[in-house]
Amino acid sequence: MSRKIAFFDIDGTLTSEIDGSVPPSTKSAIRKARDNGHIMFINTGRCMQNVEKRFLEIGFDGVVSGCGTNIYCVENEIYQELFHVSQTHAVTSEILAHSRNFALDLLFESKYFVCFDTKTPLLTEGGIQLYNTFLSKQYDMSQNPEDDNFTCDKFVVWFTNMEDIPAFRQVSDKYFNCIDRGGNFREFVPKFYSKATGIRYVLDHYHIAHENSYSFGDSNNDLPMLNYTQYSIAMGNSIPKSLFSQVSYVSAKSSENGIWQALEYYGFI
Repeated sequence: MSRKIAFFDIDGTLTSEIDGSVPPSTKSAIRKARDNGHIMFINTGRCMQNVEKRFLEIGFDGVVSGCGTNIYCVENEIYQELFHVSQTHAVTSEILAHSRNFALDLLFESKYFVCFDTKTPLLTEGGIQLYNTFLSKQYDMSQNPEDDNFTCDKFVVWFTNMEDIPAFRQVSDKYFNCIDRGGNFREFVPKFYSKATGIRYVLDHYHIAHENSYSFGDSNNDLPMLNYTQYSIAMGNSIPKSLFSQVSYVSAKSSENGIWQALEYYGFI
């Protein structure tokens, strides 16, 4: 049996699209696949500080976090960092200053923290909701983006006026790729990094052939990895539905045992 490797997005893939829980069948399938000798990796846009313990406790071989900007693998049951890249303070400061020309909510992310620019009150439903979620999880959001040593790995924005996006991107496009996450939400990932570059790094690290690579996702920010791996799986709850025509296989919804179904279909379990 060939050793295969699978990469999983978190939100809407590992987690139920209904309530954000991890279905028991998903936990069982991943553990069984590992018991069968296959390699299981999280591959997420979340930076490592926001990859909750409940996901790590499922039992993975490693994590590609921050859309390929930070990579870990498990050695002796401990997550060891293999790779990390962050932005310079100058770049982060330029983004911060430029963002204040617009009515928007800005969230900086790094492997250490999450940081909203709260110089003015939050304006959007998405920004307010995530801020309150982080509060409920007792995340440290005390960093000041105006500090002399402040930097980030990536960032996200909620716009109040969609017509502002082209003007905002006149600066951000020098350093970041913009991912349309739907509605007024945009994710900004450093140029030359993505979920796909993270996969390439991991394949090289484990000496796994590309033909044995699989990826699981449910949204547009998963497209780089879905397009990169030999086999790609879209969850039945994917948004937009246009993902279905761009993948190898469409599974059931995350809440309806979709991970188990797909891993069984491809012979992991």
